[in-house]
Amino acid sequence: MQKEPSKAGPRVIELENIAYSYGGGDLLSDVSLSLSPGSFHFLTGPSGAGKTTFLKLCYGELIPTEGQARLYGRDLAQMTRDDIAMLRRRIGVVHQDCRFLDHLSLAENIALPLTVSGRSPAAESQNLADLMGWCGLTHRADALPPELSGGERQRAALARALIMSPDIILADEPTGNVDWEMSQRLLALLTELNRMGKAVMIATHDLALIRMAKTRVQARVLRIANRRLQLAGADL
Repeated sequence: MQKEPSKAGPRVIELENIAYSYGGGDLLSDVSLSLSPGSFHFLTGPSGAGKTTFLKLCYGELIPTEGQARLYGRDLAQMTRDDIAMLRRRIGVVHQDCRFLDHLSLAENIALPLTVSGRSPAAESQNLADLMGWCGLTHRADALPPELSGGERQRAALARALIMSPDIILADEPTGNVDWEMSQRLLALLTELNRMGKAVMIATHDLALIRMAKTRVQARVLRIANRRLQLAGADL
């Protein structure tokens, strides 16, 4: 498929004719895409098509077996794992399984990326408080993860992905375990982030969510089918 023309500013993620093979078979083949600041993408496709694998290739968790993946202009294949880890601090990832440390409070879990990166959560306390308020979690700051509802866990996963003020948010089925009302709330948060200039990519099966989003934000819809990445048609 054709690459997307750059909007404003440099491309943050570039995939050029990449392929990824696992266990002797190709999961993805001849995939090209550029993500620029302020862009909004949905990623669709049947279960097992490779959506999660594609997201991992975008943020450097996986390295393509063919082609070139660049993060902020740097070829991932030529970088050390430590170098990739440093660049990944600029990317917020909302994982599908929303794992937390059950012995830490919600606030401590959200602040964990700060601790791992060597920044002081105490010094970032106002930023943490503002972020939790924005995600509607202030009243649950001291709760432990097992005490949270599905919607609270999803919003906490988004807050944790945002605590490092990333340039891009990659979300893997962020509304998969919540009701429609909470799906709309999460979508509103993600579209607001996009208005602030952040690039957003959401992997989802939820076509109703995509239709709603397209009334609020200029989004491109991509579909993985037969190992290739395609622009989805207007039938969505």
